[in-house]
Amino acid sequence: MSEAEWPTSSAVFFPGEDYIHHDIYPAINAETNKDLAQPGKVVLITGAGRGIGRAMALQYAHAGVASIIICSRTASELDDVESSIKAINGSTRVHKHTVDVTKEEAVKKCADVVKSEEGRLDILINNAGGSAAWTPLSDSDPKDWWRNLETNVQGPYHFLQAFLPLLVETAKKNDVVVDIINVASVGALIVLPGSSAYSISKLALLRLNEFVEAEYGSQGVNTVAIQPGGVVTRLAEQEIDTLRPYLTDTADLAGGWAVWFTKGARTWLNGRYASANWNVDRLEQMKDEIVNEDKLKVKLAV
Repeated sequence: MSEAEWPTSSAVFFPGEDYIHHDIYPAINAETNKDLAQPGKVVLITGAGRGIGRAMALQYAHAGVASIIICSRTASELDDVESSIKAINGSTRVHKHTVDVTKEEAVKKCADVVKSEEGRLDILINNAGGSAAWTPLSDSDPKDWWRNLETNVQGPYHFLQAFLPLLVETAKKNDVVVDIINVASVGALIVLPGSSAYSISKLALLRLNEFVEAEYGSQGVNTVAIQPGGVVTRLAEQEIDTLRPYLTDTADLAGGWAVWFTKGARTWLNGRYASANWNVDRLEQMKDEIVNEDKLKVKLAV
């Protein structure tokens, strides 16, 4: 899709049309770029059983992190991801948790186990998501519509509420910046008929991301909400005919972008939205503009 086919408010081509990627590239590829190594870190990824979450887990294995905690509702998927991580880096500890992100007690139990087993958390990635069927409001199923918000907003909230104390403790004890990545969507920034549940949930996630920065940024927490790219995932396949022209990106693109973001205290993106499609070197060049003009946040144009 060309720049002219997207509304300006979508920010799809924020760094310029010449600075857009659809696949992983050297600056963000931990398999080939050893500058992205992050030994000693503990990473937790929800929705890690397949697609984007799986790609993120494998990129962190290439980055040589100490431990990867993978969460999903499907245990068999986690077994496969564990095997793939170990094939890349046999020294990386892998912890598997079968968790429904909408269940408060299950998330709290996961947090207790992580604190007991690892004693720290450096990176939290809220990747688990869902989408109700795209349909006009009057034709929608109320339970399905609301379940979408439970998965895409309540789920990240549960993990933030349960794990922020450990993240803050890790930052304080080790004098480091810890990172949160909330996987959002360009759908939060545009209005496509039929997508109300999904788009509203992702818009709410952008604002939740800003609250994390406002409340915990001064305590060493660095948070970003990302558009992971247009990836053919099980979620996207639900509306494949509508989305097909936009599904031109690999899951590895988002995996690499995540590793790049958490490599070096990129606090100039704290509380903001970003896209995995944007060239990171160009984004670095734009950081003063982004900070000084307070860009990439949810605002009302008046």
